[in-house]
Formats: sequence, structure tokens, C-alpha cells
Amino acid sequence: MAKKVLAGKTKGYKYHPQLIRFREQESPLDYIKAYLLDIYNEAVIRNYKFDKKKIGLLKKKLKNIKVNSGQAEYEFQHLLQKLTARDKDRWQELKNLKKIELHPLFRIKKGKIESWEKTK
Repeated sequence: MAKKVLAGKTKGYKYHPQLIRFREQESPLDYIKAYLLDIYNEAVIRNYKFDKKKIGLLKKKLKNIKVNSGQAEYEFQHLLQKLTARDKDRWQELKNLKKIELHPLFRIKKGKIESWEKTK
């Protein structure tokens, strides 16, 4: 869905705030493809079905996307909250984690929650 949004091939989710970090890159479609390729690799490890052909080919090597430390922490807490209802075992594994492991495309930089984030 995110790839279709960034390619302008959908009506919904056009302005989803999480896509801003991809739109801000020089080649948004290549960045979402790189993101999805790692999701695909994780899906294979977990025996999930994920159609790699829908991702497409990357056109060039990409730089990391910088993510504010406050944003990463906010997203991690949001994930933990979801896991309390969806996967108590995974929540138990992650709840006391000291260092957040980001997707390989992202790198932490010191900073606050992004202005585009919809906080409660």
C-alpha cells in the first residue's frame, strides 16, 4: 500500500504521516522498496507469505534515513501498546528492551518526536 501511495496509484492514505520520511528523500519509491525488501527478508524468516515481485527493483544505492531518537522511542512505545492486545509473548520479550533496533534503512539521531507525528 505504501508503495502505491508514493507512486500516486491510490486515493487513500496519501497523507499518512509515516510516509513523510520517505517523501522527503530524493527517490521516495526506491526508499520504500528498500524498506519493503527488508520486510520481505524478515517475512521469509518467519514463514509469512509476501510477494517479492510487488516490491520491484531498486535503481540505486541509498543513504540511511535519519530518525530522531524521540520519534523512535514514541514508535516503540506505540508498538508495545499494540502488542499488549495482539501478542503478549512478544510484548513480554520487548517490554524491558534497553536499545531499540531500527530497520536497517534508518539511523538514530538525537531529537524529539517529529512535528508530523499524531500523538495522543
